[in-house]
Amino acid sequence: MPVHVTNEIGKLRKVMLHRPGEELEHLVPGELERLLFDDIPYLKTAQQEHDVFAGILRDQGTEVVYLEDLAAETLRIGPEIREDFIRQVIEEGGSLAMEYKNELFDLLNGIEDEKDLVLKTMAGVSTNEMKDATYRPLADLVKSGGRFVLDPMPNLYFTRDPFASIGRGVSLNRMYSGTRRRETIYGKLILENHPDFAGKVPFYYRREDPFHIEGGDILNLSPRALAVGISQRTTPEAIEKLAQNIFTDRDSEIETILALDIPNVRAYMHLDTVLTQIDTDKFTIHPEILGSLRVYEIFRGSGKCSLSVNELDGNLSQILGDHMDQDPVTMIRCGGQDRVDSEREQWNDGSNTLCISPGKVIVYDRNYITNRILRDYGVEVLEMPGSELSRGRGGPRCMSMPLIRDDI
Repeated sequence: MPVHVTNEIGKLRKVMLHRPGEELEHLVPGELERLLFDDIPYLKTAQQEHDVFAGILRDQGTEVVYLEDLAAETLRIGPEIREDFIRQVIEEGGSLAMEYKNELFDLLNGIEDEKDLVLKTMAGVSTNEMKDATYRPLADLVKSGGRFVLDPMPNLYFTRDPFASIGRGVSLNRMYSGTRRRETIYGKLILENHPDFAGKVPFYYRREDPFHIEGGDILNLSPRALAVGISQRTTPEAIEKLAQNIFTDRDSEIETILALDIPNVRAYMHLDTVLTQIDTDKFTIHPEILGSLRVYEIFRGSGKCSLSVNELDGNLSQILGDHMDQDPVTMIRCGGQDRVDSEREQWNDGSNTLCISPGKVIVYDRNYITNRILRDYGVEVLEMPGSELSRGRGGPRCMSMPLIRDDI
């Protein structure tokens, strides 16, 4: 079975990553906000940190596969898949890419090695590389030849967001920002064509659907319960569509979906930036969300594709415990009781832990207060460096796409 994820904490058997590449070198100050970055990571150090992350996973018995390798393997199936992929990358690359579509196609199709081709589509293409491009006397003079005909995709190392594993299926997402929407091209390519996945994985959401949803908002609580954040990047309409598709799949075990309405701000862009599970009865949480959080319970409705929705009373620890057949779960506060520590470490993804087996998590070493508190609660903490990776506003969970976990 190529995808099997029914919880957040079972032994992590297989995970997909993307090693940061040249796309980070193509960030410039004037484009940071548009490309969803607050600063420019130093690529060499970011790659070293990411390699440490992958090494920890392997040391713990997890098979690590890379997005770029899976995509390249898929392109090697045949020239038709390769050419369709190039055309889709160009068509979704924006108006400038379409203006230069013939030149771009020739440039990309001329890259013989499939992995080099994949990495080039991720890194972007500048006008300086378009030797045969049509001369634009005004545009080229004003913009001095430094434009990107095809934008880089610097957020790709956050593999959690473009699609999400749900049970034995996936949600292939429609990303919130136009600058990230092309990232799901790789997921579509792999899931629909790679021999390990093609025809074997049901889709609970598709990138062509009209409403925004991202994988950082999706938490598998148990085989029967899913949690989804209503956030800056996931709409309630998308959750309704996701729920309808899950409930109409007779093979899905999910009976309940909890929609957690979190504040619509960049600091809390996804549910997993403020809430992650670390053990059978423990979660990390950013305490600032507790006063404003609303939780809705979604069931199958009485009619075809209909839904029944109730707003729940009570505190979050009790609600989560009820839906996981636990007593009220323990909520461990990011940064502890100090507000300054809490806000600082949440900004640096102190709540964004990756659980690799019950009670064992990978975290950034920089969040030393939260990490100490986790150890006080008996959690085994595996620290990784994150001085450069964290500049993209994401932690170990954001940087990983579990494909296979043990059941609990």
